[in-house]
This record gives sequence, structure tokens and C-alpha cells, in this order.
Amino acid sequence: MGESLHAVDLDERVEVPPLEVSGVTVRYGSTVAVDSASFEAYSGEFLAVTGHSGAGKSSLLWAIAGAVQAEGDVRLGEDVVGDRAGAAALGVEVIPQGSALALLLTAHENVALPLLAKGVPADEARRRAQEALTAVGLEESGSHLAEELSGGQQQRVAVARGLALRGRVVLADEPTSELDHDNRERVLRLLRAEAERGAIVVMATNDPEAAEEADGELRLDDGRCETVRLPR
Repeated sequence: MGESLHAVDLDERVEVPPLEVSGVTVRYGSTVAVDSASFEAYSGEFLAVTGHSGAGKSSLLWAIAGAVQAEGDVRLGEDVVGDRAGAAALGVEVIPQGSALALLLTAHENVALPLLAKGVPADEARRRAQEALTAVGLEESGSHLAEELSGGQQQRVAVARGLALRGRVVLADEPTSELDHDNRERVLRLLRAEAERGAIVVMATNDPEAAEEADGELRLDDGRCETVRLPR
């Protein structure tokens, strides 16, 4: 399948302080998308956030990422996760739903440019981009424009981009929604490898089988968060 779990240096372990989400509430006008969500996650854990469509899963992830205005607190150890720039500086990375690629850039450019923006040297950025594309099974598609790729391929490019950034916290929003069985399993293994590297991985999903692959599960029901199972 052309996959290597070490293709993006997942064997380089990191120690990540606890992620503490306390009373996070997200409102859009009079609509409460997330209602006082609280949980903790620790280095090496892979958590699933489940719930029906519209339950608030994406809003919770984007609040943790500092990308939407929210009440409550999000901390990574002693550091407050503020706006998106501050969260990114702390190593909070997002694999967005729907890929959010620049369609007129190649797959390789979509993965490499965020690395360059973080100050990664050009040669290393190119290498990490190629390794990440190989890890998701797109080693032959790097020169293709994103608009030339299928929806599932675009989703895998977005996963590659997230892996290449080597976040301390990886927030994956429905990362398998457009994938066939084999590629879904590939992406879940790569997210598991991120947790084994020491990262905190939080995945929003509507897929019960994908959720079962995680160490623990939180369920959102109309914005209210409850624990289904804790990591062992």
C-alpha cells in the first residue's frame, strides 16, 4: 500500500503536557453549538469525539484550536491556548474537514507551504512533504493540482499536511469521511502512530468503527459533552 508509519518521523517522541478543556462554550448568535464542554487529554492518547451531525463536534475542535470565539478555558500545561496563531505556536495543529486545500497548488505544495511558513528549511520541507504524501499512499500524486484530485485524495493530502507539521496536539475533523475502507484504516493507523509518538490526538467522527479505534470516546449531544469511555 506504499505506507510507512515512520515516513514522517513518527518515531521521534515528544512529551506533551496535559490538554485541559474547561467549560468551553461556543455560540453562534442565539444557537449554542457547544455547551460547557470539559475534559482532559494526555500525551500519547487518541480520543474520539462522536455525536450526530450538527452536535457540535467541529465547533469543539475549532475552539480548542483557537479558531472560533469561545467561552471557558483551553490550556496546554501552563499555557493558555488563545487565538489560532497562539495555538499553532504551541503546536496545536488541525486536519480540517473537507481538506481546505489551495486548489490551484499541487498536492506537494499544499503540504510543504505550511512547513515553510513555520520556518522549516526548504530542503527539509520538501522531504517531509514527500514522506507525508507517501505515508498516505499519494507518493505519485505530488505534482497533481489539488483540483485534479478526487475528494478522497484531497482528504488524504490534508491528512499528510497535518502529519508533516508534527503537532503536539493533532485535531482531526472527520478525517476518514470520504475514504474507502483501506484508506480509512491507513489514516487511522497514522493517527494512532501520532499518539504513539507522544502527541495528543483528538478526532471528530461520525463513524462508530473509527471511534472504536481510539483509546477513549467523548460524545456530544446538542452541544453537551459526556464521557463514553476513558483511556485505559
